[in-house]
Amino acid sequence: MTWPVVPLADLAEVRLGRQRAPKNHSGDSMRPYIRAANVRWAGLDLSDVKTMNFTADEMSTYRMEPGDIVLSEASGSPGEVGKPALWTGEIAECAFQNTLIRVRPREHDSKFLVHYFRYLALDGQFVEHSRGVGIHHIGRARLASWPTPLPPRPEQRRIVDLLEDHLSRLDAADDSIRKSVRRLSALRDAALSQALGRARRLPGVTVATLGSLSKISSGLTPLKGNREFHDGGTIPWITSGDLHQGLITRATHFVTPKALEETTLKVVPAGVLLIAMHGEGKTRGTAAELGIDATTNQACAAVVLHDSSLRPWVRLVLDANYSKLRRLAAGGVQPNLNLSVVKAIEIPLPGDERRDELLGRRGEIDVAHARLRRELAASQRRSAALRRSLLAAVFSGRLTSDIGELSEEAAMIGA
Repeated sequence: MTWPVVPLADLAEVRLGRQRAPKNHSGDSMRPYIRAANVRWAGLDLSDVKTMNFTADEMSTYRMEPGDIVLSEASGSPGEVGKPALWTGEIAECAFQNTLIRVRPREHDSKFLVHYFRYLALDGQFVEHSRGVGIHHIGRARLASWPTPLPPRPEQRRIVDLLEDHLSRLDAADDSIRKSVRRLSALRDAALSQALGRARRLPGVTVATLGSLSKISSGLTPLKGNREFHDGGTIPWITSGDLHQGLITRATHFVTPKALEETTLKVVPAGVLLIAMHGEGKTRGTAAELGIDATTNQACAAVVLHDSSLRPWVRLVLDANYSKLRRLAAGGVQPNLNLSVVKAIEIPLPGDERRDELLGRRGEIDVAHARLRRELAASQRRSAALRRSLLAAVFSGRLTSDIGELSEEAAMIGA
């Protein structure tokens, strides 16, 4: 590559977003703002945009303008650090939070920079130069000093046109894969609901509430400001986001023995079922089984069954009732479940023989679902690898030598 290279700050304004407003903060009005959760590889997902108060001065500093680029400033997942997206002005008077860094180009083509940042993120360069343990941070200063290529504007435009022509095929393939994943999940949910409906219609079936079959409680969050409760913690502390594991065998957060001694936090034994009462996206209503002894936060309902042999059946009922549970949630912007709702969940109880038959059917559904998910995941990995190779070919100067072959592979994935 023979292009000159300069610090990013020479080409663009680089700014970290605003901290969340303190409780007593009074702004001119509520304004929408975007955060890291809104940034996807395919662009910005604006289906869940939050609001908070901003003063007029703050809006002049943090307002998004068409052509701005936002990058995720930090992530616990190395592959997500520095993930970029282009803002095209979809929402008027929109700001951004401090989970994002805004890059506002002065002369550079915004789309060229987005593709360059995407290359750095996918190639692992951002995480390689990040700081932090567990949570990786780019940092505004590090990004501002990042060496950035400066090709002539016509060359930038040519690169953008070339990339968008080829990446559009991968985008179409990825969209097809995502739709297949959603259809697969919907088919699995429908099969579980059908099995549960069959159980309810069996002669002599009794129905009990989950509260009558178990002891149900929730955990808590030890005071975040007390570092003695968290720093160097060794005791797993499960939050609602961990429930996507299905069988929870690892924790992303930990607390210290001091947190157990000085709060009402309790260790829950392996084998207990957990239900997410709070959580963004698809989390709320998710059920999982603890595979380790752990503590939980207040967003998780811990279900200790009086008869542990009922655990697989109760888990099937909870999974089959996922959509219904989400509809039962109450609240404003982010509806939540509560212990009363969880305790009132109805559990049909067919005889042992029919229950075993339906559980066997569930096993067949899970095996088929897992096989198809693996095949779709393999296609996603192949698409991601091709995307990385395509961007690397461009930004390492191999504009034509590798593009044709990669383009053919992209077309095959989308077929």
